[in-house]
Amino acid sequence: MSEMDVDGSINSGQVFLWKKIGESWYGVDGQKVIRLDREGSVSGPAADFARCDDDMDRIIKSISKDTVVKDAVAKYPGLRIFRQDPFQCLISFVVSSNSSIQKIRTCLDRLCRMYGDRLTVDGEEFFVFPRPERLAGATTGEIARCGTGYRSGFVRDAACMVASGDIDLQELRGMEYLHARDAVCAVPGVGYKVADCIMLFSLEKPEAFPIDRWTTRILKDYYPGRFSLGAKTMTHRQYDRIHKEIVDYFGPHAGYAQQFLFKMERERLGRRW
Repeated sequence: MSEMDVDGSINSGQVFLWKKIGESWYGVDGQKVIRLDREGSVSGPAADFARCDDDMDRIIKSISKDTVVKDAVAKYPGLRIFRQDPFQCLISFVVSSNSSIQKIRTCLDRLCRMYGDRLTVDGEEFFVFPRPERLAGATTGEIARCGTGYRSGFVRDAACMVASGDIDLQELRGMEYLHARDAVCAVPGVGYKVADCIMLFSLEKPEAFPIDRWTTRILKDYYPGRFSLGAKTMTHRQYDRIHKEIVDYFGPHAGYAQQFLFKMERERLGRRW
């Protein structure tokens, strides 16, 4: 299996608080800053974040059901899914609703600067992600100053639920997919698609397959008639049916197939990251 493509993996819609300095990428992940070099081995927190324990040969083999996925893997052989800090991932995708990647980055950076602690790494200044208690102590109006708009109340509600222990994100990592999804969807502002993003990128649920306008179009265009995608609006029952069809087809690591297909389609259309 090829080495990780750091640039391509960071620019694939799953992380937002990263910047390139020289030949290295630095990213905020919860209360720490991760450094990923374009070349060289990774260890410690960086290796955990980069999911170096994943058996990528087995995963790629399991999702390569057709020429479409095989072509996507061939184009981006070093694409990886990261193991993110669950609270940061939760807030990131609450903020992401109906927003561009560039705006998501700006909002999250402002949240870090306003509510996160300052940290110096390799001579560079960073602001780590706010702790749940810090965001829970802010007002909705104060959070809105970070550009979160109508999602400001959702951000605060999510922080309050985590800070109070109403939801234990670490516990969800060991929970079965549907039960974990129900728990995540109890957070205001989280629907099935956002929950799947959170579970795929931070809660050890590789079968999560976020279904939105991008993935719906991909499945319609490249897999006509295979999945039940006829309805204009998607109910929870329809989402469940389509998700089951997707997992039945791509297997228990369907989320990896989604990431390769999403990356391929965004790049094909020349969309900015």
